[in-house]
Amino acid sequence: MKVILKVDVEGVGSAGDIVDVSPGHARNYLIPKGLALAATSRNVKSLETQKAEIMKKVDKERKRIEALAQRLTQTKVVVAKQAGEEGKLFGSVTTRDIADALAKTGIEVDRKKIVMEETIKTLGYYQVKVKLPYGIESQVQVEVIEA
Repeated sequence: MKVILKVDVEGVGSAGDIVDVSPGHARNYLIPKGLALAATSRNVKSLETQKAEIMKKVDKERKRIEALAQRLTQTKVVVAKQAGEEGKLFGSVTTRDIADALAKTGIEVDRKKIVMEETIKTLGYYQVKVKLPYGIESQVQVEVIEA
């Protein structure tokens, strides 16, 4: 089934694209959530007239995301955890801990967008990757201290 994407959908396409997806994915997910429209001739003509407006909106959102990425690279968050001998943590630092620490600094990031290459189980400094929309990636510095 051909649909017109209203917003960027990871793994499917970018806003304004006409893509072919399975009918079930379109009917059950994309269209009900307002992420896409059926690619009828009427909607395609409407898209052509609205394409400039959509691109302007996408550019504005991309600039906002790039500013957020820049802000993330300059941010250092502190996570306090209980630790035992030689700085080993009881448990580990999770993406939720990092997202909560970022929220305290005024930066809202979905914890699912935080990518940890390895689990953090000791005290110290770490660089953690954050995947943002439009393929933009950033890193945030995390300091793990003893609570």
